[in-house]
Amino acid sequence: MAVSDGVVKKIILSYTYVAIWIFLSFTVIVYNKYILDRKMYNWPYPISLTMIHMAFCSSLAYLLVRVFKLVEPVSMSRDLYFKSVVPIGALYSLSLWFSNSAYIYLSVSFIQMLKALMPVAVYSIGVMFKKETFKNETMANMVSISLGVAIAAYGEAKFDAWGVTLQLLAVAFEATRLVLIQILLNSKGISLNPITSLYYIAPCCLVFLSVPWIIMEYPSLRDNSSFHLDFAIFGTNSACAFALNLAVFLLVGKTSALTMNVAGVVKDWLLIAFSWSVIKDTVTPINLIGYGLAFLGVAYYNHCKLQALKASEAQKKAQQADEEAGRLLEQKDGEGTARKNDNQN
Repeated sequence: MAVSDGVVKKIILSYTYVAIWIFLSFTVIVYNKYILDRKMYNWPYPISLTMIHMAFCSSLAYLLVRVFKLVEPVSMSRDLYFKSVVPIGALYSLSLWFSNSAYIYLSVSFIQMLKALMPVAVYSIGVMFKKETFKNETMANMVSISLGVAIAAYGEAKFDAWGVTLQLLAVAFEATRLVLIQILLNSKGISLNPITSLYYIAPCCLVFLSVPWIIMEYPSLRDNSSFHLDFAIFGTNSACAFALNLAVFLLVGKTSALTMNVAGVVKDWLLIAFSWSVIKDTVTPINLIGYGLAFLGVAYYNHCKLQALKASEAQKKAQQADEEAGRLLEQKDGEGTARKNDNQN
């Protein structure tokens, strides 16, 4: 009965972590759309919004790591920081900049449909950097996802080429960042959780974003004398962004990254429904057919990842069993040899 209660408790906690992550991710996306959209809050400054997020998150991450010491910092040399963390920070800043910019031009629902291309981008870039093995079956799956997104784009009522370009660039930069994390950090035995990631990477983002901000947005903000920073709006928005990183930390730490990928599919459908019913974005039947096809491709991709993970775990257990059997055999041989020597003596 105790085992049964423990299993039920674990399942309830897992679903709770998933629900918290979905709620916060949902909130941040809709909140960003509200701030940036010209028909809503009308503050179309995506670089500034991203910099506010990075400043807020890096400050809290510093407090958690250095002041309250709730999270252990990672041992990292200056050379490793500049060769590994800085390039990742540059890609992250570009990904956030372009992703937030897309909210000005595209609906929330269509952006979620375009984000379905993330597995395609990660796999393709992984093959380019030789971190993934090219397989015809996997590539066929990637083609089906791409075809579904293309159909959804064809059926989009308010298609904006510039907005689509921005979102596709955001996907490409984010996918490259994820692959580089494997190459530059994970391969060297360095693992960054969301808090240490913000601690090391958010300041880099601030530095990189300051250049386009000074050129593109600062002159407009400076001349807009009527604008005053609403601390309630931007403070709660930044707090939600930071809370989302904590939720990622909990979800991945207590379950797995694969669970987050599966939960992300649920979140996308919820966002599409919310965008259609509340924000009143137009979602056409062709949109849904295309995204449905892409959804099936993403679901199959996650299924294959799960099977590969199970096979890897089974192989590790088999190796551990073989090693244990080998040690027991050596121990018995040693005992037999010792008894033989005793008898001879």
